Amino acid sequence: MKQIQFVGYTPEALLDLIDMRLNKHFKEVKNHLQPKEPTVYLTRQEVSKFLSVDLSTVHNMTVKGILQKYQISGRVLYKRAEVENSIVKIKH
Repeated sequence: MKQIQFVGYTPEALLDLIDMRLNKHFKEVKNHLQPKEPTVYLTRQEVSKFLSVDLSTVHNMTVKGILQKYQISGRVLYKRAEVENSIVKIKH
């Protein structure tokens, strides 16, 4: 059996360090175990309404790479979370 000596640590400080590390690992595990929210897709019209812009603006934002489009069977869709994340705060 190996022995480890902790020089410069009080028993309380060592317990605090262990607690801190365990809490960090528990939080990481908890984040991985949280149920994933299903992806919500929006049509071009829904994105237009959501952002209060014309369909041509949605098209231009897509061409410029501001919005990422997805396609299934000829339908163009956008992920709601990505549309929300494309809205950026303006610094004055």
